[in-house]
Amino acid sequence: MANKRKYKSFNEFYPHYLEEHKKTGTRVMHFIGTSLFFGMLVLAYAYQNPWLILLGITLAYLNAWIGHFFIEKNKPATFQYPLWSLIGDFKLYFSILLCQEELVGE
Repeated sequence: MANKRKYKSFNEFYPHYLEEHKKTGTRVMHFIGTSLFFGMLVLAYAYQNPWLILLGITLAYLNAWIGHFFIEKNKPATFQYPLWSLIGDFKLYFSILLCQEELVGE
């Protein structure tokens, strides 16, 4: 079911974001994708190759969307809330990395 609510702040949006990322597999796919993005960012700097940034973005979204379409079976929030979804991705990633949020969902 599509969410038609209009969020007025990221703090209001983030619980919805977490609700759309309940399953462990979805969170794992996001974590892998974001890790690949950061890896490509480092390699882009090291090799002075900006195309690696584009590859990193592609890998991040590919992994995230696989998680949504095949594991969570929902539509990524990116389509409705692109900036807040990106911020949510990074917040979830670093929360998992710092053990402030569980990687394990349902």
